[in-house]
Amino acid sequence: MTVAAIPDHRARADPRGACIADERQELSNGQFAEAVQAVAGVFAQAGLGSGDVLAIMLPNRVELVTSMFAAWRLGAAVTPINPALTAHEARYQVEDAAPALMVADDAAAQKLGDSGPPIIAASELTSPVPPAAPPPLSADPATPALLIYTSGTTGQPKGVILDHANISATARLVADWFEMTGDTRSLLVLPMFHVDGIVVSVVSPLLAGGTTVIGQRFDAAKFWGAVAKERPSFFSAVPTIFARLASLPGGQPDTSSLRFAICGAAPMPDELISQFEQRYAVPVIEGYGQTECTVCCTSNPVHGKRKPGTVGLPLPGVAVTVADDQDRPLPAGQAGQVVVRGPNVMRGYLRKPEESAEVLHGGWLHTGDVGRFDQDGYLTLVDRIKDLIIRGGENIYPKEIEDVLYTHPAVLEAAVVGQPDPVLGEQPVAFVVLRHGNHASPADLIEHCRASLARYKVPREVYIENALPKNAIGKFDKRALRDRLRG
Repeated sequence: MTVAAIPDHRARADPRGACIADERQELSNGQFAEAVQAVAGVFAQAGLGSGDVLAIMLPNRVELVTSMFAAWRLGAAVTPINPALTAHEARYQVEDAAPALMVADDAAAQKLGDSGPPIIAASELTSPVPPAAPPPLSADPATPALLIYTSGTTGQPKGVILDHANISATARLVADWFEMTGDTRSLLVLPMFHVDGIVVSVVSPLLAGGTTVIGQRFDAAKFWGAVAKERPSFFSAVPTIFARLASLPGGQPDTSSLRFAICGAAPMPDELISQFEQRYAVPVIEGYGQTECTVCCTSNPVHGKRKPGTVGLPLPGVAVTVADDQDRPLPAGQAGQVVVRGPNVMRGYLRKPEESAEVLHGGWLHTGDVGRFDQDGYLTLVDRIKDLIIRGGENIYPKEIEDVLYTHPAVLEAAVVGQPDPVLGEQPVAFVVLRHGNHASPADLIEHCRASLARYKVPREVYIENALPKNAIGKFDKRALRDRLRG
């Protein structure tokens, strides 16, 4: 079954069963299927068809999900656009993706003006009239389903093409690995312009027969209240969200409904995992993936040995290895580039054949991440290749320094980048955000690093910041920090 068939399948199996909700409405399986069919009718009447692209520029809400499934029903791909983008940034994605139609709220429509495709207001899709004959279901697994744009931290964002086979295979992998069933209840806190929010928190639980509650945006102060009200069995988040939750003042909230929490997008420091688990008694399942491999390729198990600091084992049916510069596999313990092959790997970048060929050469996705396997087959990420600091011929991985900084009780967030040096080439420099109510000076943190790191790895400078720049999904924007140092 492709993911496009999920609404119809659920409606036939249990029309009155709970399906999806946000802060404004709840839809049963039957209501969800009717809404998807009705929205597909609206799109078809507006000219959207197989092979086209639908752009959606909305905050998290049910209409985003019904629009996505409606486009899939028609054989069209979906490119979700971050509603926080500036007009210039949003226009770049619209021009590059060339959508035939767009769904937007008033704020997004004002940003784009009249220069883009025809726009259907989100308000028109809240209670659409079901068509007399719903559009037939497109069932070609090779049809593009998602066009997700990378964060653009190394240049202009690129459109990652994921087809129905990618989405269906990954959703099945996620549902099976995390043992999702009809009792699974997902609380969505990540934005749905990213593949994690779409696949892990929405499509996978719906495929498994579970339900999804859509949060419009993450608010640390309101999060545990939402957990107590909605009783989710899991949520998926990024390390910055876990850091904010771990540093909240106050007592112990009710976390009894949560079986686990999933962490992805960036490696989570061991110290932070320990702090979160000890305080909230919720296991953190750390995994790894990229947009280019439909969000995941490795994960720690729900049951069995979890190794904090690792991103777990390769998922069933997905080949993951560590290779040298000549693409030769390396033995356990040796660091090299992580490469991936499997049904989750993208078809390529939109209209970028050379970049697609470079990253997919030899039949493997070359992730640009450095990692190493241990003797048990668990993968540890060392760092990004592009973030490597070379000081006087010595290789320094920023993550190693960041991990040491996170062991200081006053440190909430830490990011290390290379600063140009006329003699040594580069020097490591750290940017740190302190926990509320805590104090540490740059000299304190440098001394803390000296106790655990070789002299050449100790940061030359430490800057105490109120906040660190992040991209749209919460990863540190290290390019912005490097640009600041060069400036």
